[in-house]
Amino acid sequence: MMKNLLEKVNETVLELWTGILLWGIVCQLIPVWFLKEKADYSLGLWLGILLAGASAFHMWWALDRGLDRGGAAQGYIRKTAFIRYAVIVVVFAVAMLTRAANPLAVFLGIMGLKAAAYLQPFVHRRLHPDKEGEGEAFVLQDPPEWNGHPDGTDGAENMEKKEVNL
Repeated sequence: MMKNLLEKVNETVLELWTGILLWGIVCQLIPVWFLKEKADYSLGLWLGILLAGASAFHMWWALDRGLDRGGAAQGYIRKTAFIRYAVIVVVFAVAMLTRAANPLAVFLGIMGLKAAAYLQPFVHRRLHPDKEGEGEAFVLQDPPEWNGHPDGTDGAENMEKKEVNL
């Protein structure tokens, strides 16, 4: 089932998941040594990382389905975004009320989605070094001569006609 899912998921989502995982590893290894409640922090962080990964997948899924709906796409995408945010708020509320996980660490984990979005171009270059330069802007070496009019004339005939008609 997992292999089938990975075949269907967009390459960008996989790169986002990679960035989210890297964010989680960095956030786990660095601050955990300075905290007294390591288990609460770790549980909150990885709960947030899980939410970030699920949010990335849900965004892809909602946009993929929503853009096929034509005029109803905007409403559908708004509805799915509301559902995604509601789930995040519920998880925050459970973390705060049960005190089983550190809510700030949950927030830090969810911010992994934002960090992964910024890291995505770098992750893409590392995962696909053979596609280097693909998708970058094409620069003309010798730009064509521009003579002022799309049909190849200088437009002087039209200017003369306009002056006569005025």
